[in-house]
Amino acid sequence: MIYLKSPQEIEVMAQASQIVVEVMRSMKEVIRVGATTREIEQFADNRIRSLGGKSAFRGYRGYPASICTSINEEVVHGIPSSRKLQEGDIVSIDLGVLYDGFFW
Repeated sequence: MIYLKSPQEIEVMAQASQIVVEVMRSMKEVIRVGATTREIEQFADNRIRSLGGKSAFRGYRGYPASICTSINEEVVHGIPSSRKLQEGDIVSIDLGVLYDGFFW
């Protein structure tokens, strides 16, 4: 069954997506050589909450973090840790936000 969204629900969904965009853009402040993926996680979690959202990942099936961080050859859903970023690392970030009843 398809559930059509009202204009108000679509606006809330747009606001939720803007939180994700803002958090992703702002993470460039902390993604740098020597940073740990846990530091990136803490930054993202604080930013999500400061924008009125809640992590969609934390607590889902026991997942312990607000984002997923994968480095180089790691597959998606890496758990943030004390691993430090090295020069040339490729960092993948996955995040989701719950905002006013909608996940994004």
